[in-house]
Amino acid sequence: MSRSTRRAFFISDGTGITVEMFGHSLLTQFEEIEFQQTVIPFVDSTEKARDCATQINAAATAGSRPLVFTTLVNAEIRDVIRRADCLLLDFFERFLDPLEAELGTRSSHAIGRSHGRVGNKEYRDRIDAVNFTLAHDDGMSHKELDMADVILVGVSRSGKTPTSLYLALQFGVKAANYPLIPEDFARGALPPALLERKERLFGLTISPERLAEIRHERRPGSKYASIENCRHEVEQAEAMMRRHEIPWLNSTTRSIEEIAAKVLHEVKLERHGGF
Repeated sequence: MSRSTRRAFFISDGTGITVEMFGHSLLTQFEEIEFQQTVIPFVDSTEKARDCATQINAAATAGSRPLVFTTLVNAEIRDVIRRADCLLLDFFERFLDPLEAELGTRSSHAIGRSHGRVGNKEYRDRIDAVNFTLAHDDGMSHKELDMADVILVGVSRSGKTPTSLYLALQFGVKAANYPLIPEDFARGALPPALLERKERLFGLTISPERLAEIRHERRPGSKYASIENCRHEVEQAEAMMRRHEIPWLNSTTRSIEEIAAKVLHEVKLERHGGF
């Protein structure tokens, strides 16, 4: 039986990251529906809002209104979207009003406030973390490894790089990562540079079947992608993590957000906010 489809729009006066994250979290609860998603950022004028309303109305069909998630601060802009043929779910309106009532003060209603503080220390720390993570991706460098907040280890294509970048960009965590390779398995030990920093290590593993699927997309028909090789590498990697008492997580069915949250919790890293 094929899944039903529904259009969903994420509309923001800023980057759209916040509203897409919130909206996507809600939509994932409806597994039987396939959502065709459109993100429209920087809607900071009524003219742009009218263009959005035109797109929304064009997507409406009989008995199936588009779902529209917004974080629009300006009431006039929001009202233009509200008049479109849709179900409007406005996060700011839903949460700012009770917050204003509880705090006894009006919010600033400033457009782009959540992403506009590019000069503050938190923002600079995140940029520094991204630069560090890029320089220490895939075991490229052991230089300044003592500055790493966490070092992710695991077989190639187990999710180390996207998790590292997410930790850096979203939380300002300096995350290095190192791929476990046949030479490590033959030696039966991690490289000395990693063993010296064992308290910062966190392992990622993955099911051999999913690993083979991912690798076939990269190198179809290769020994690297064969299910036999994938089983061998995963078994060796997990054995090495147990031997060195490295905490680890299976990434097969988890999102990057879930993996990152688990890493932060297990390694006891402080969250520094996010974009």
